[in-house]
Amino acid sequence: MFDIGFPELLVIGLVALLVFGPDRLPEFIRTAARLLNQVRGLAAKAQQDVRAELGPELDQLSELDPRAFVRQLLDGTDDEARPVAAATKPSGKPTPYDDEAT
Repeated sequence: MFDIGFPELLVIGLVALLVFGPDRLPEFIRTAARLLNQVRGLAAKAQQDVRAELGPELDQLSELDPRAFVRQLLDGTDDEARPVAAATKPSGKPTPYDDEAT
């Protein structure tokens, strides 16, 4: 995830030692580790809730066109996204399409 090597970690450790001091640094590390575990737990629970709510529909959503995906999320429709050139007016006639404009 992060491209941090040993020299960067060493610099971060030295800065943390200078900022927090040797007395408070272990407490800070424990607090940071506890916070990281809570965030990981919340992320896992949120992912689990999404999978439980969507179920098999989750696989179908990943196959959709992004416009159709957003449309389905917002208003619950299942229709595929239509290309702009194939859109029709309420009268049933196709909308005019100018080849030279694009």
